[in-house]
Parts: sequence; structure tokens; C-alpha cells
Amino acid sequence: MGSSGTGRARHGHRQSGAGEWPATSPVGRLGPADRAHLLALGVPVRHPADRVLMREAERTDHVLILLDGLVKVTGHADDDRAALLAVRMRGDLLGELAALDGGPRSATVTTCGPVGTRTVSRSEFLRCLRERPGIAHAVHQSVVAKLRAANAHRVNFVGCDAATRLARVLHHLVMTYGERDGDGAVLRWPITQPELATLAGASEPSVQKALRRLRNDGVITTGYRSIRVDSLARLTAFTHPNE
Repeated sequence: MGSSGTGRARHGHRQSGAGEWPATSPVGRLGPADRAHLLALGVPVRHPADRVLMREAERTDHVLILLDGLVKVTGHADDDRAALLAVRMRGDLLGELAALDGGPRSATVTTCGPVGTRTVSRSEFLRCLRERPGIAHAVHQSVVAKLRAANAHRVNFVGCDAATRLARVLHHLVMTYGERDGDGAVLRWPITQPELATLAGASEPSVQKALRRLRNDGVITTGYRSIRVDSLARLTAFTHPNE
């Protein structure tokens, strides 16, 4: 399991103010009292890089509150490839669906670098939702937002070629998880070409060709475990090639 082999934090994680949590995350949606209550649940755990926190189809039902770091959410495609479904960051919840419906895990969650969480039992999480309507509302908003994002991802790719789909994937990733730097942004966590291919719904050779084109046109620079967008304006132009 995810917490095995990880050390418990000696001190609790800092409970940051509202402005320091992503506004669209469940934690970021909460007022100060509800946020403090949620962040007091469970126990703090530190996880190393490349640690599987949850595994698809396993029958566990605890919830993780992501305090810092990034994780990848993956699922198995029909051809048994690991398809990258999403990236989650600070302030997000992990595993809430299994806690809500008692079903098996719907995806595998793996850390991208060191990650801090609070591990909350299903009973404690459900009791919190019953007793704190504000937290319950934020959790429901988060579940709906994930569903809307998944639908938009599918719709936005209809009729697009591989290069356009890749540009849209990169634009979404850097705008959501990147570090802004002037007209550019940097993704400082590992994402592989096969993962980009699954996100873009394209073959690996098509993604390699599209990345080469973006590099040659001065839009991106790829490095070890990182992708830098040198010009967000030029990347945006690639997302809508016919405009």
C-alpha cells in the first residue's frame, strides 16, 4: 500500500492560508474553519518519489489529502498500456470515489517526486462529510469538476490531428501545473512520451514527431524530467491552427 515504507512526519504539515492553496482544489474552496477541520483529519505521511499510493482495482477505501507535491493518475487501457488520466496537485483529494461508494479503486496513483499527504480512514472521512456541510459541498464540487474536465478532454480532441492534441495537452499541463516564467512556463516533474501519447490519444511516433516540430519552431525545450514552454503565445497558436 501507499503508506508502507514511508516515514510518518515528526511534525504536522503547515496549514496554509486560503491564498496559498489552489483555488479550484477542495482545500482551496473551503473557509478557514472548514479547512482547519479537514487538515486535522487522519495522520501526516511523507512518500518518496515513484511510490504507488493507490492501485487500480484494489479494495482499499481510505482518502489521501495531498498537502504538497504532484501525483500521476493512471489506468490500464485495453491494450494493457498504462494510460495517464490526470495529474493531481496540492489541495486535491485522492481516493474519494472509493470512500464514497465502497467500490474498488478506479485508477493507480503514483508520486512525482516527494509528496506529503494526510491519510484519512473512510469512516472518519464520511463522518466529516455528514457533520460539515461546507466540506461535503467542496468535495462534491471537486468530483463534478473532474467529470466535466474528462468530458471536455474528449470533446476538445474530436477532429484534431495529433500535433494539435499534443499542443492542447501541453497547454493545459503548463497552465495548471507549470511554473510561469515571463511568456513561458516549466513543468518540473517527469512525464514520459508514452504518457503524453495516452493523454493526447496519439501514437508514440506521432507524439515524437509533434515534439520535434514544437522544438524546431522554438515553442518548447525538453530536458531531463522537464519540459519548458518558451512561448505560451506560440503554443496557444498551435492549439488552434486554423484561426
